[in-house]
Amino acid sequence: MERRLAAILAADVVGYSRLMGLDEAGTLAAVKTVRADLIDGKIAEHEGRIVKLTGDGILVEFSSVVNAVACAVEIQRAMRGRSSGMSSANRLEFRIGINREALLFLNRCAGMWAIGSI
Repeated sequence: MERRLAAILAADVVGYSRLMGLDEAGTLAAVKTVRADLIDGKIAEHEGRIVKLTGDGILVEFSSVVNAVACAVEIQRAMRGRSSGMSSANRLEFRIGINREALLFLNRCAGMWAIGSI
C-alpha cells in the first residue's frame, strides 16, 4: 500500500437541475463545450488527473494544493469572462471546493486504486 497526500478538487454546476429543466440539450452542450474548451486544459496545465466525471460534476486529483487552487482560480476567472453579458438565469456557474487528503492506494493489476482516505 502507498500513502500520499493529494489535493482533491470537486466542482459542479450551480443550479444544474434548473438549467436542465429550462433547456436540456442546450445545457448539456454548454457543459461539454466549457469542459472541452477550458476545464480539461486547465486541469492538464496544472498537472491534475480527472478521477471521476458526473453529468455536471468533476473530481480531480492534484499532487499540490497550490496547483489545485491555481486551477480553480483560473477556471472561475475564465468563466466570469465567458458569462459576462449573459442573464443570471441562463449562465453556467461552477461551485468549486478543494480538500487536502492523505489517501491510501493499493497496487492492483498494474493500476493504482484508491481505497480510502486517512
